[in-house]
Amino acid sequence: MNNFFIYLLTMAGVTYLVRMIPLVLVKKKITNRYIISFLHYIPYAVLTVMTVPGIFYSTSYSVSAIVGFVVAVLFAFMEKTLVIVAAMSCFAVFACEMALNLL
Repeated sequence: MNNFFIYLLTMAGVTYLVRMIPLVLVKKKITNRYIISFLHYIPYAVLTVMTVPGIFYSTSYSVSAIVGFVVAVLFAFMEKTLVIVAAMSCFAVFACEMALNLL
């Protein structure tokens, strides 16, 4: 139980430092357009890095994961809403899993 509190305090300290250091070091408004552009895309990059591996390891068959990913990308490029993209990719994975189970 002692290790738990050490780990908890370490995690809290690291989390606090990651959030506090930019506030302390950057006092003025950021005006460099390259830095602003970089900071604008950080949330999308992090979300992609966290989501994409989960897509390929969450199904029984790799083929169904690839089918679901391709369907999601196609619907996203057609500028459909997030609900439509998620629903259609889930349906594609479900249909592909059912078809592969019949084989």
